[in-house]
Parts: sequence; structure tokens; C-alpha cells
Amino acid sequence: MRIGILGLGRIGAFHTETLAGLDAVDSLVVTDPVAATVAAVTERFGATAADSPEALLAAGVDGVVIAAATDAHPELVLAAVKAGIPVFCEKPVARGLEESLEVLRAVEGSDVEVHIGYNRRFDAGFTAARRAVVSGELGALHTVRSTTLDPAPPPPAYVAASGGIFRDCSVHDFDIVRWVTGREVAEVYATGGNRGAEYIRAAGDVDTASALLTLDDGTIAVISNSRHNARGHDVRLELHGMKDSIAVGLEDKLPLRSVEPGAGFPAGVPHTFFMDRFADAYRAELTAFTEVVAGTRTSPCTVADAVEASRIADACSLSLHEHRPVRLEEVRA
Repeated sequence: MRIGILGLGRIGAFHTETLAGLDAVDSLVVTDPVAATVAAVTERFGATAADSPEALLAAGVDGVVIAAATDAHPELVLAAVKAGIPVFCEKPVARGLEESLEVLRAVEGSDVEVHIGYNRRFDAGFTAARRAVVSGELGALHTVRSTTLDPAPPPPAYVAASGGIFRDCSVHDFDIVRWVTGREVAEVYATGGNRGAEYIRAAGDVDTASALLTLDDGTIAVISNSRHNARGHDVRLELHGMKDSIAVGLEDKLPLRSVEPGAGFPAGVPHTFFMDRFADAYRAELTAFTEVVAGTRTSPCTVADAVEASRIADACSLSLHEHRPVRLEEVRA
């Protein structure tokens, strides 16, 4: 199949390399506002260059991957759907919830598949955790803990346009909690603070945050996030049930140091970058998208799924700023 790629920044270039290595992909068409980037990618991967998104969509592509800036996501998703081309779009659907809802309303009823990129759904550990929940081997869940700790904060320009830590970082935790447990979030209580980069505070954001989520069956989920985790990129999930408890991310590259006498775990070099931590998941995610394009499966992460993660993020942002619990109904349009 022929796949188009809109946007060749860090994640777009990474996706291009991944797609070029998939057996299902015969050729690539790419576009980006930076001509030098397009030239480098076309030379390296033998891709065809398009001088605009419109030209790319008209270039006979079977599917399109959107890795452009967030503000461009809604317009590009809708253009691909209008052209009848299955689309993979990196999260989020849009910068804010209302615009995400507009996209959802626009694609509802369409038979064109839209796959939103939440890569943890394709990580081996997280998929095993979901199977454990679905099989009932853990019994009824009572506590979930989801952690995302970045080794260093993103640059000031990124932070200023990110929409805040809950919309930019924590949404991965919100999505995976929904997906693994199969439950919806009923209420949130969030808090946060700043212990590092002053430009994060200046942008009205926090660099460290936690959220307490009450799921619709009473399960408690604890979310922990930070922009400052010098030991590495730490992503984990714990599931505690009435019969058993399991964890995702407890492996030798875990960026955590034990001070227990004689402890030798973890013994590996810590993960320092999200692309390192989730390289296999990204490949599995894009392989799944080629199956969506081929018509052998439906979208494994829909616009509606992404909207729910954004809704939880908005509720947490409201809770943080108003210092109170927030029911999800308060942010449900």
C-alpha cells in the first residue's frame, strides 16, 4: 500500500522510518513545511515529496499518517475523511475539548476509519494487563496506579502550546486506565506544583502533578506525572485486585534505584527516551493502522476514545485550578 505522511518533525520522521520497514507498505508520500526536511526524508527512504497536504491527499495514497502540529490536526483529519482516505492521527485530536468534539461530530456516521495514536495500547505489557483484567484473573479491581515521569521538561515553546501537563502528558495515563480497566471515569481530584523550570510556571502550568480518579465502579486510580525525573523515562501501571496484583514496567530498564540491602533489581540501563521505551509499541501501532487501511480491522483507538481522554484532562485542569473534586458531567457537552 501507499501511505502519506503529513509532518516530518521528531515523531513524523520516526513514523516514516517505521513505515518504511513494514512489509505491507510499498511506497511513501511525504510533506512538511520545511523543504530541507522533506529532501532529507525522500533521499533516505525513497519517498515521493508532495508540496502540500492537498497534493499529498491527491497522490493516490491508501492511508495517511498525521504527525503535524496539534493545531493542524482537525483540518487534516477532516480533509482525509472527506477524501475517503483512512487516517492515523497522533494524539490529541485537537488542542481543546470543544474542537475535538467538533471533529467527532464531523466524522460520526462516516465509514472512513480514523485511528488516534495512543501507543501504550500496543505495548506488550499493557496488552497483557488488559487481558488479565478481561479474563477475571485479578478479581474485582480496587486500586490502579499509572505513572509517567519524563527525564526533562520540553522546551518553553512546546510547553506554552501544549495545553498543560494533563492534556499533554497525563492523557496517556487517562487513556490507558480506561482501556485496561474497561471502565469510565466518574470523578477526579487533581493537584500539582512547580519544583523546576520557571518557564513552566510562567506558562500557567505545573511540572509535577497527581490526579485521583474514581471510576464508575468505585475503583480508585492514582495518576502520577512529572517533567523532572533525572534517572530516566519512567512509565508504569499497577493493577491491584481482590485475587491478584500485577504491574507493567517492572523490568531491568526501569528508571528507579533500590536501596534495599543486597537488591540487584533493576540491573539494566534505564530508559531515557519515550521512543526507546515504546519502540516496539509504535511499530505494532502502525502495523495495526496498515490493517485498518487494508480493511481487515476497525480503528483500535477512535476519535471518541481520544475525546474521553481529553475530557478527563479538562476535568483535572479544572480541579487543579479550583482546588476541588470535579465530576465528569461538568465537562460533558
